[in-house]
Amino acid sequence: MRRNGFTLLEVMIALLVFSLGLLGMAGLLAVSVQTNHSAYLRTQATFLAQGMADRMRANNIGLWNLAYNGTYDASTAGTASGCLGSASCTWSQVAARDAAVWSNQLVSFLPSPSATVNCVTTGSNPAADTMVERPPYNGQCTIVMNWNEKSSEAGQADHAASLTWVFQP
Repeated sequence: MRRNGFTLLEVMIALLVFSLGLLGMAGLLAVSVQTNHSAYLRTQATFLAQGMADRMRANNIGLWNLAYNGTYDASTAGTASGCLGSASCTWSQVAARDAAVWSNQLVSFLPSPSATVNCVTTGSNPAADTMVERPPYNGQCTIVMNWNEKSSEAGQADHAASLTWVFQP
């Protein structure tokens, strides 16, 4: 018997194997995109936490007076009032402006975000209201950020993600 090419069965089996390979690659691509987006959101959360930590370090008096402690989410976002232009501001005005700006950034960069900042001093709070007389902050602060990430599986609910950062300003 003489053969001149592939039979229909061989072509169909090759097509099935090739199709399964393409489906596997599509699934791998979907998981890769989801993982990449999760990493992007975690990076954004890290940058936002670092930004708030820098704001807190810049306002040492507000930090000593625990002005940054609280919850930040869409309800605390809004227009940053005061402390604009060349006018001088009090430490509490700077802290209020930092809270509004950071809340706006949370809402802009993370899906359904909420965050809490909790600073605890390990010593007594000095009474001086000037940077010259006040020592560096000797406590510890914790920033906890939560947001929702889309599930990689169709029909599944979003899942919560979080970042906790403990630092000494």
